[in-house]
Amino acid sequence: MRPLSILLTCVGLVAGTTYFKETFETDPFANNRWVVSKWKQDTGEAGEWEWSTGRWTAYSDRKGLRTTQDARFYAVSSPLEKPFDNNGKTLVFQFKAKHEQKIDCGGGYVKLLPTGVDAENLNGDTPYTIMFGPDICGYSTKKVHTIFNHNGENLLKKSDVTCPDDELTHIYTLIVNSDDTYEIHIDGEKKDSGKLKEGWDFEKPKTIPDPKAKKPSDWVDEENMDDPNDSKPSGWDDEPEKIADPDATKPADWDEEEDGTWEAPLIDNPKYQGEWKPKQIKNPLYKGPWVHPEISNPDYVEQKDTYKRGPIGFVAIEVWQVKSGTLFSDFILTDNVSEAEQFAKERSVKKEDEEKAKSTFDEANKGKEEEEQTLGDFEDDETHDEL
Repeated sequence: MRPLSILLTCVGLVAGTTYFKETFETDPFANNRWVVSKWKQDTGEAGEWEWSTGRWTAYSDRKGLRTTQDARFYAVSSPLEKPFDNNGKTLVFQFKAKHEQKIDCGGGYVKLLPTGVDAENLNGDTPYTIMFGPDICGYSTKKVHTIFNHNGENLLKKSDVTCPDDELTHIYTLIVNSDDTYEIHIDGEKKDSGKLKEGWDFEKPKTIPDPKAKKPSDWVDEENMDDPNDSKPSGWDDEPEKIADPDATKPADWDEEEDGTWEAPLIDNPKYQGEWKPKQIKNPLYKGPWVHPEISNPDYVEQKDTYKRGPIGFVAIEVWQVKSGTLFSDFILTDNVSEAEQFAKERSVKKEDEEKAKSTFDEANKGKEEEEQTLGDFEDDETHDEL
């Protein structure tokens, strides 16, 4: 169930507001609490969502939204009861993702959308204010995407934060502070933090290389040079690189009429001195590396309050997955860090419990999965035969 989206929270003397909280205790599709987009439905490329605990779980009363079909697009969203404008406030967004299919390529991220979005036609081009969460594809991409929309441009994070790639549940938390700083947490552990303008290109550089400046044609940037007084010693090239092996003998059964003239195999010549090169000396004309002069960037504009993300009107999932089976659960959007921490504590998932549940599931379905794999291979063979 998603209780009241606007909740006042008191932690000590700190008061905050929770704008969105979803635990999926009741059917999320009832009364359009979550709206599945029509995008790709007419072409058969849209995947079906299910309200589910997943294929295996350590907590039978915990559910979420799960992707169910391979190689499909997924798009679903839920509106906030009241838009969240984080002007002067902290923004804390948190959710869980479980890739129980051992995802090979696909998104596990969630988006915060501005107000006024057409939820029924949510698609990959729908503007968003934040995209946050795991993205995995092959061996090269295993990162937590954190993308901010700024003046219509989606800004990717300059450095990567590695995400887990196992089949267990993980909790992802993004904190955006009103002092233009941020934090990224995974499973309650801080993985990255800093200033927003240092982590993303909210601003053009203050200076740029002067387009009119060019390195002088007589500029010498070679620190060393060949010694003009050095010369190759006489006899340096007298020895070849390879010589016939002096220890080799013609095989007893060698027939020159049939096998041709026998020649000893070649080996490296121990007397070969290699290519001669003059020794190096300091270049008296060396001026050092040429540094391109900088000028003020006419396109630079100082950006203030880059933390501002609102007004936010929706929480949405819009992903492509090659292999389906990701379970999204336990969403919270609040302006209070303590509230998000308390929510995570209340809805905590113990690793040992999940590992035990997964082991039990794997053992119970081992024969069935092998049978399905064999059947799938047989069907593929039949298809190839028909072709």
